Amino acid sequence: KLYGNVDVRQVDLGFRVPGRIASMAVDEGDKVKPGAELAQLDTRPINDTISISNAQIAQSQADLIKREHGNRPQEIAQARAAVGVPQAALARALAAYSRAQAELTRRQALIGSGAVSQQQLDQARQDAQSAQADMASARAQLSQAQAAYDLALAGTRHEDIQAAKAGEASAVANRARAQTDLADATLIAPEGGTVLTRAREPGAIVQAGETVFTLTIDRPLRVRAYVAEGDLSRISPGMAVEVTADGNSKTYHGTIGEIAANAEFTPKSVQTESLRADLVYRVRIIVTDPDDALRQGQPVTVLIPQARSAK
Repeated sequence: KLYGNVDVRQVDLGFRVPGRIASMAVDEGDKVKPGAELAQLDTRPINDTISISNAQIAQSQADLIKREHGNRPQEIAQARAAVGVPQAALARALAAYSRAQAELTRRQALIGSGAVSQQQLDQARQDAQSAQADMASARAQLSQAQAAYDLALAGTRHEDIQAAKAGEASAVANRARAQTDLADATLIAPEGGTVLTRAREPGAIVQAGETVFTLTIDRPLRVRAYVAEGDLSRISPGMAVEVTADGNSKTYHGTIGEIAANAEFTPKSVQTESLRADLVYRVRIIVTDPDDALRQGQPVTVLIPQARSAK
């Protein structure tokens, strides 16, 4: 015969996200089933975040498609046409430079005979230098236009496409996180049991992890008892037991589920018929036919008919 108590198993329940409580479906003393909805947060801020994420996804997808398709034929044609303008300007600059250089050469040949003055020679030299500068400018403009045309032909860089893909993945991840927050805005009972405490009320602003309900878990119902060190060899896991409680005529049935491997000093809550041993071992018993008359924390007596005889 062992003595113990019905195990007190309870869990503090709260939302994983902060927010304002919109509704609460249960009150203290209510029995709930596993998966039952207990409370709901106001989800409008989370829904707004999901809408923003959807817009960001659409924008990033459009940008990715644009980069993957590259430049449109019209843009390439425009870039090709833009090359023709500096090409024509360069041709005119080359012709002007050729004429200016020829005129300078002619005047240099005549300066000695006096047919050309020094002032005319200086002017020809200045015209040649100016024509040379115009030619260099035309070449630079042509090079710039050609580079823009080459870029239009090449299309989008691989790195830019990868960056656009990463942007899309980031937007999708943000939406997934918001959808997780939306699911966490509903407080669900993880196990069946009885609501012990209703700590908050609708309209309250709660932080993540703040206790909203305390739920006692009554299935499976467990009894915690202690066996003296000298009786440890008389019992073993799997043995059938009978459980009774004061003031209750019913005899409950169960099995020994676990015997602790380590000894501990006798808890003060354990009462025995004889002098208590200094060291005891905790025994966990699973009650197979519990009802509402057997309450958590209640002291019980455990009889083990199959216990081996004492030596």
